[in-house]
Amino acid sequence: MKQEELNAINDLLLNLKDQLLATINDVSGSADTVELDQAMVGRLSRMDAMQHQEMAKAQKRRAQARLQRVELCLQQIAENDDQFGQCDDCLEPIPYPRLCELPDSECCVPCLEERASA
Repeated sequence: MKQEELNAINDLLLNLKDQLLATINDVSGSADTVELDQAMVGRLSRMDAMQHQEMAKAQKRRAQARLQRVELCLQQIAENDDQFGQCDDCLEPIPYPRLCELPDSECCVPCLEERASA
């Protein structure tokens, strides 16, 4: 991959990192323990609040996991690691257009389709 392409991917990863950190901060309050006044709030409202809390927790976990992948990619680029942009399955380079769309891609589209059909 050319240096200018790596620089562009690095910029995309930094933007994605900022977005993920903002998401984690935004949902942190929603993932806190639900405290409702039992006398004032009905059973369905409590269930709805607990479901919303669980969804926020799941969103936070997904964002944190993706943030780890993004940070690993940034580290690989900084260290000129040959593994960045390489498919985890077939070990071939992931095409640049795919990395532009999903800069933390772990595999190429054919391998992703193969994973989905397995």
